[in-house]
Amino acid sequence: MTDTRLIQGRYRLIELIGRGGMGEVWRSLDESLGRRIAVKVLKPAGAGQHRDEKSFTGVIRERFRREARVAAGLQHRGITVVHDFGEDPGNGGLLYLVMELLDGDNLSQVLRDNGHQALPVAEVLDIAVQTAAALAYTHDQGIVHRDLKPANIVRLADGSVKICDFGIARLAHDIGFTARVSGPGVAMGTPHYMSPEQIAGSGLDHRSDLYSLGCVLYELATGAPPFDTGDAWSILIGHRDTEPVPPREHRPDVPEDLDRIILDLLAKQPEERPADAHEIVDRLTRTPAPAAGPPAPAGLPAWSADMTPGPLAARRPGGDPSGAYTRLTTVWTPAGGTPAADGLLADLRRRHEAGLDQGRQGRWGDALATFEELVPDCATALGAGHPSTLAARYEIGICLGRTGRAADALEHYGQLIADRARHSGPHHPETLRARHGLGVSLGRLGRWAEALHTAQEVCDERERTLGPDHDDTIVSRRETAVALGWLGRWPDALNGYREVARARERTLGPRHPDTLAALGDEAHCLEQLGREAEARELRQRLTSRQALTR
Repeated sequence: MTDTRLIQGRYRLIELIGRGGMGEVWRSLDESLGRRIAVKVLKPAGAGQHRDEKSFTGVIRERFRREARVAAGLQHRGITVVHDFGEDPGNGGLLYLVMELLDGDNLSQVLRDNGHQALPVAEVLDIAVQTAAALAYTHDQGIVHRDLKPANIVRLADGSVKICDFGIARLAHDIGFTARVSGPGVAMGTPHYMSPEQIAGSGLDHRSDLYSLGCVLYELATGAPPFDTGDAWSILIGHRDTEPVPPREHRPDVPEDLDRIILDLLAKQPEERPADAHEIVDRLTRTPAPAAGPPAPAGLPAWSADMTPGPLAARRPGGDPSGAYTRLTTVWTPAGGTPAADGLLADLRRRHEAGLDQGRQGRWGDALATFEELVPDCATALGAGHPSTLAARYEIGICLGRTGRAADALEHYGQLIADRARHSGPHHPETLRARHGLGVSLGRLGRWAEALHTAQEVCDERERTLGPDHDDTIVSRRETAVALGWLGRWPDALNGYREVARARERTLGPRHPDTLAALGDEAHCLEQLGREAEARELRQRLTSRQALTR
C-alpha cells in the first residue's frame, strides 16, 4: 500500500502508524471536512495465500465488520471515537474504519519509555479509575472487550485515558458469533493478560475483562505483569494455577487498598472477583493517593495537600532529577510551559469519573453534588475555560435535568453554550452537545416549538460536521422526532423515527438495544396515526428480536 492512497474518495492515507493481526492503521486526512483522523484498513491477504485459507479470510472480514459495528455504537469519553466505517468497492472491496486520531501513547509505550519501571502511584490510580469507568460503560452495553492489555489503552497528552481496539469484542447477547469467528478450542487474547476461563476456552463475561484489568494494573504498579516467566505456556499455567505475589511485596509504597483491589481482580474464579467495574470505580475513588511532605503551598486548593506529582513534574527545572516523589509546587497551565502536576490532575479526573459513575447508577443527586464541588476546584487549578472545567459544567446540566430542575438546567446550558462557543467555537461537538441539552430542557418545560427548532438546528450542524451516522447526529434526529410528536405532527415524527431506526440498524445491528428502542418508537407513531395493523406487525418483529437477545 502506497502513501496518499484515497479511500472511498474521501479519506487520504498519509502515514502507516500501526500494524496488527487484523489490519493496518494509517494517519489520514478526511478531505471532506479537513480533519486529521486515523483509518484502520483490513490487512490484505498475502500473495501466496493458500486456497484453503479463503474461509479464514472470510472470518477475519466478518470480525472486522463486527469490530466496526461494535465500536461505532460506543459513546464514552474513555472509548476511542469511531466516525465512519464501510467497504470501498474502488479499492477491491477494502474494509475501513475511520477513528479519531489520538495524541498520546499506549500504556506499553508509556512503560517502555519509563524503562519498564513502575509508574507513580498517583498515575496508576488515575489510569485505573478512568479505565474501569470505560469498562463499566461497555459492560453496561453488553460488550466484553476480550483483549484488554496495555497496548490497547492509550493515555493522551492531557492525561485522559481511552480504551481502543474492540477487534475481538463480542456482543454478549449474540453468543453464536464467538463460535463462528474463533472456532472451537481457540482462546483469543494476549497471554500476559488472559483470564483463567479465557485460557480454558470456557464461556466469558465481563469478569474476564476485570481479570485483565487486574493484570494491567499489576504491571503499572510493579513494572511487570503478575506472571512474567518468559515462556508462553508457563505464563498460561501461572494464570490458571499460581497465586500472584501481592504488589506491595514488590513495592511497599503501593497503598493497601490498591493492593487489595488488584488481588481481588486477579481471583482465579470469576465469582470471587468484584461484581462489576462500577464497584472498582467506587473503591478506587476512595483509595487515597500517597501522602508526602507538609501541607500544599499557598495558592493551591486544600485538597491537594496529600498529592504527589508524577515523573513529568519531578523532572521539571528544579525538580528531583532522579524522578523520586516531590512536593506539588505548581498548577498545570492550559497554555503550556509548566508541565502538568500529575497528582492534582489525577484527583480531578478521579472525582469526575466518580460523578459519571454515580449518574450511570441513577444516583443523580449524588452526581450533582460531586460536580458542583468539582467545578470550582477545576476552575481554580486549571482555569475557567479549560476543557475539563467545561466538561464538569456540562455534567451539572445533565444532573439538573435528571433531578427535575429543568428551568435551572435551561439557564445553566445557556451560560455553558456561550462559554463553549467562546473557547471552542460555535460548531465544536461539545458546543453542539450543550445546545442539545438546552433543547432537551426546553422540551421538559413544555416549550416544544422552541425545542423543535433547536433540535433541527443541532441535527443539521451535527450531520454536516460529524456525518449522518454519528451517534450524536442520530440522537439529535430522535430528539427532533420527539418534538414533532409532542406538537401533534405524527406523520413527520414517523419519518424521523424511521430514519433513526434505519441508522441504528445500519450502525449497531438489528438486535442492539438502541435499535430495538427505535423500532418501539416507530410502532408508537403508527399507533398514534391509527395504523394498528402495521404497528402490531412491527411489535411482533420487535418481540422476536428481543427474544433472540436473551
